[in-house]
Amino acid sequence: MVTPKFKKFKIEAYKPGKSKVRKLKKVIKLSANESALGISPMAKRLISNKKMILDKYPDGKSQVLRKAISKKYNCDFNKIICGAGSDEVIQMLCQLYLNPKDEVIVPEYSFLMYRIYAKIVGAKVLFAKELNFKVSTKEILKKISRKTKMVFIANPNNPTATYLTKKEILELRNKLNKNILLVVDDAYSEYMANKDYTSGLDLFRNRDNVFILRTFSKMFGLASLRVGWGYGSKKIIDTLNVIKPPFNVNGIGQLAAAESLKDKKFISKSIKHNLFYANKLKKFLEIYNISTNKISANFLFLNFDRSKISAKYLYEKLKQKGIILRSTVDGYGIKNKLRLTIGSNEENLKFMNAVKRILN
Repeated sequence: MVTPKFKKFKIEAYKPGKSKVRKLKKVIKLSANESALGISPMAKRLISNKKMILDKYPDGKSQVLRKAISKKYNCDFNKIICGAGSDEVIQMLCQLYLNPKDEVIVPEYSFLMYRIYAKIVGAKVLFAKELNFKVSTKEILKKISRKTKMVFIANPNNPTATYLTKKEILELRNKLNKNILLVVDDAYSEYMANKDYTSGLDLFRNRDNVFILRTFSKMFGLASLRVGWGYGSKKIIDTLNVIKPPFNVNGIGQLAAAESLKDKKFISKSIKHNLFYANKLKKFLEIYNISTNKISANFLFLNFDRSKISAKYLYEKLKQKGIILRSTVDGYGIKNKLRLTIGSNEENLKFMNAVKRILN
């Protein structure tokens, strides 16, 4: 038997946060930054509808969802594209913009799919150093060359939970060559209550050389349905629609996402819950000299450098109790740190009680 030859990639595959522990049926998963409160009740009622049509292809243009997005965020319907998660939109952008030997700049600790999709199409990925685990605009600008086509930034950043202020990100766009596409990933923007922060969508909705990414996997709890969207120049969107798979966003996902945007009560409750428990967990962990970032997204970046115990020790002890955090060694190469998702009331309390038993 002969296998026809195929391309070989020098790429480390994406490693998601673990979700299972051997021999344990029930686990608390605090490793993937998923919604603490689950899915919107309005979306849940819609999904439970027995009349849902499943034997026909979904709307390939996601028109109902795009109209809902346009209305919610006061943006141009014709400048929106939907994807099977924002991951797919990242993939399409790389296919559209990048040729072999083109250069892409990403912060050294950033969402892994930026580098993976860029490398798949043959582009060279350059890593800009971070300062105290914060994206550095100066370091990004140092990496710019004539070959630079794109710069990817998640704001706030994953996995470090730090963020660029409005002033900093505007300065970055102004100093970049106008022909470089700045991609701003707003995945966690709904959680942000910081006064010096403004989302990429609010800052750049009228800029043709900035592309915005958004997702329904975090705040809206639709991670399993895979729904995301992008916003940018109509020229970019029109061309992305040429290369987009014909029925890329499933019908249930489209309808559930559109319904989620209407649920103001759920959105407000999610934001309040996140702020309350992020602060509570931050103060709790400081008792054990485990420091964290300034409150931003729906997760905390735990630093064990001043603690008597190591990140690996706590990670393994919690895992034995069925509580899973995200190791930042895998994929990111960050030692002695952990990423902790803000969970539900019950999950957060169980996490704190487990830490007390382990460390006391």
